[in-house]
Amino acid sequence: MSTSSSTAAERDFKREFLKIAFMTFGILLICFSIFFVKHQENNNYIIETLKLNGSAEEGDALFKINCVGCHGITARGLVGPDLHSITQRLNDKEIIKQVTGGLTPPMPSFEIDPVNMSNLLKYLHSLE
Repeated sequence: MSTSSSTAAERDFKREFLKIAFMTFGILLICFSIFFVKHQENNNYIIETLKLNGSAEEGDALFKINCVGCHGITARGLVGPDLHSITQRLNDKEIIKQVTGGLTPPMPSFEIDPVNMSNLLKYLHSLE
């Protein structure tokens, strides 16, 4: 009699274990899918931005509107770092990710269209 109740308990345990395993797999699959889609969108944004040839003058205006509070009017740094020769320390993809993602606190992330991002990159290259 203890054998059959032990077997029933084992079956229940296996069933519950499989339910949990499948649910965990499903959740991981969903998370991976979301990450992949987001990553792909980010790559398309970067590719589109790098295809453009921005304007340093328009990038300067954009910088003065959004960035001088932390990087200073001459981009020599205040709260944020000096941006002169930033393009020698970071490649354009890294700069785009920094601006759009705010990767180093307290820098905020910015939603910026590819044309304006290209303008900002051109301006940053002019600071070398």
